[in-house]
Amino acid sequence: MPVLPRIAAAALAACAVAAAVPAAAALYKWTDANGRVVYSDQPPSAASVKAETLAAPAPAANPNAAKELAQKDADLRKRATERTEAAAKAEKDRTAKEQRAEECTRMANTIKQLSSTQFTIYRANDKGEQQEMDAAAKQRERARLEGLQKEHCA
Repeated sequence: MPVLPRIAAAALAACAVAAAVPAAAALYKWTDANGRVVYSDQPPSAASVKAETLAAPAPAANPNAAKELAQKDADLRKRATERTEAAAKAEKDRTAKEQRAEECTRMANTIKQLSSTQFTIYRANDKGEQQEMDAAAKQRERARLEGLQKEHCA
């Protein structure tokens, strides 16, 4: 047999093996008409040739796989914790905003009552007795509430 066909057959076999190994797919082995063993990721084209299916080699193990998985898991837990904390903060802020709005509404109503002459306002004294507020006390209370309103309700 001439040298050129042998080199071509050897090169073909080497290429077939090289292509089949990284693919991690089925690997076929058969003997061609010249008696040479051929390895390929494609089955032989001749139906009369009996091919043997070989198991593909296992992919190389990643030595950092466990470390990477642990890091991804830690990152996932951290993001979940951050989302939970952000939701809790948003709820707390919303509740505080609603309470402030209610307090501002109450202050505005009280200021209106203190400004009106048609309402008589009573306050409890040190003994717990009801006592009517005079005009000067109403004016002081109204000024105090207006200052709070400017500070907290602007």
